[in-house]
Amino acid sequence: MTEAGNERSFEKYRRMVRIRFFEDRAEAIHAQGEIPGALHTYAGQEATGVGACIALRIDDYMVGNHRSHGHPIAKGAKLRPLMAELLGKATGVCKGKGGSMHISDFAVGSLGETSIVGSGIPVAAGAALGSKLQGNDRVTLCFFGDGATSEGAFHEGLNLAAIWKLPAIFMCENNHYAASTPVSVALPVKDIADRAQAYRIPATIVDGQDVDAVELAVAQAVGRARAGGGPSFIEAKTYRYADHAVNLGRILLDRGSEVDEWRKRDPIILYRSKLLAAGVSAAELDEIEKRVTAEVEDALQFARQSEYPTQAEAFDDVFVERLPIPDYLNV
Repeated sequence: MTEAGNERSFEKYRRMVRIRFFEDRAEAIHAQGEIPGALHTYAGQEATGVGACIALRIDDYMVGNHRSHGHPIAKGAKLRPLMAELLGKATGVCKGKGGSMHISDFAVGSLGETSIVGSGIPVAAGAALGSKLQGNDRVTLCFFGDGATSEGAFHEGLNLAAIWKLPAIFMCENNHYAASTPVSVALPVKDIADRAQAYRIPATIVDGQDVDAVELAVAQAVGRARAGGGPSFIEAKTYRYADHAVNLGRILLDRGSEVDEWRKRDPIILYRSKLLAAGVSAAELDEIEKRVTAEVEDALQFARQSEYPTQAEAFDDVFVERLPIPDYLNV
């Protein structure tokens, strides 16, 4: 493996490990009550996010969903403001107002993650339309789950992208469950990619646990979009380890041994084995993991030491002018 190949491979490994370690730490402190609200983790799907985002430029756009920490990390986002956002701190990437499910990081082209299933698809179509009207070659990558493909916004977004030949890449992360509902009982098709045929959008199915395979598929779609060829659809077959939202006391579907079977194809373990077989030393990969561990702990300490937003800031970034807080709300 060449030095240049090594660095790109290291970066993919680094980003996948960042996501896993970040999510594991977030899950732990959520259980302790440090993170308010629900927490939807990305563990198990790292190869899909990283493989897709590594094929983009930093100025390309990305839209995600409620499982919203993995996508910006895959795009290269800094961990400190992400962790601070989860804790609701003013130093968060959205100043503590978005929380776990509503994260935007314009510094890396992340236009927003949202809790409304499927709602990012028309947003992505709009961003891609903007690029086309401006005459630049930016592409927009849109992540959504299998459940979103039954939403009206999915069909509206794909239809517009197809007829206007928008530079968009629709990435369906098929993790086999919409919340607790198995895909097998919710969809009439075996492969979700078949749904793209209705809009004559080229569709590809890829192993979502193989970061290199995902990168190749997205890179081809990026090339098509930049050349004016219009949108592409990619279905990544992947799996999430945690329940729909973590720390719910197993009130959701009991998946039995299914999780253990998927863990045998853990994307990080698979890629580590591939790199070792290519001549990368275990010490180099261990060093990456050591540094990422330190990054995550640094981010958590930064978040804990940060201040909460003040009441006076409640309407900032919502209205043009700051609105006064009524006296009866001042506590």
